[in-house]
Amino acid sequence: MFNDLVKDATDHAVQANQFLVVSDGEGALIDPSGHLTYNSLVLSMHRYLPKQQLKYLFASHQDPDIIGALDKWLFSTECKLYVSKLWSRFVPHFCNLNRAEGRIIGIPDEGMPVHLRDTIIHAVPAHFLHAEGNFQFYDTKSKILFSGDVGASMVDEHEIEKPIETKEEFLASLHTMSGFHKRYMVSNKVCRYWAAMVREMDVEMLVPQHGRYFKGREAIHAFLDWIENLQCGIDLFTQEHYRYRG
Repeated sequence: MFNDLVKDATDHAVQANQFLVVSDGEGALIDPSGHLTYNSLVLSMHRYLPKQQLKYLFASHQDPDIIGALDKWLFSTECKLYVSKLWSRFVPHFCNLNRAEGRIIGIPDEGMPVHLRDTIIHAVPAHFLHAEGNFQFYDTKSKILFSGDVGASMVDEHEIEKPIETKEEFLASLHTMSGFHKRYMVSNKVCRYWAAMVREMDVEMLVPQHGRYFKGREAIHAFLDWIENLQCGIDLFTQEHYRYRG
């Protein structure tokens, strides 16, 4: 995890985590972010894997903090991008069309497995959390669910490397994530569907794109208990939010 690559711009840009998975000499970047992180990320990841050995980019959705530097990655590597089929014809707007040809793979709504040497990374459905076409990525070997915006918290960079491991720690940090989830998650209905799915998975860490991560059953289930009961998004909107005030 690279969590401090935008520290010089935190007053103007949201903090974002980037994730490198290395498996027997092949690499995948999950939510590699945009122009603010590209140069620092290339330098940082070189300690673990030369970028020429990068095989895949995985994008949970289409936002610029996820994939804004796509053109640079396609220019400097041979990697392919996996993103929801809903966004596969939108993300080429970030890059040279000639470079994008044949290298952007649309993930079907039900998700799909992608093999990376000695592990499998599953694209797991997380639609409307918060994007219409949204995926999370589950590494079967490490049992990490890279959860995108689900579980995100707005905290200082020095807090991020310490995981949330207990229910008490989760409740103490809830104020850093509550407002974000109420606005960016679309509805309680999809939160409940997602939580039910994750309860059936073997997840040892739940690692969002922003802020701290969850480690262990107690913390993860405390979060699931909270989000499956969360009123958010369209649940909270009324006619008062749709008034012309000219």
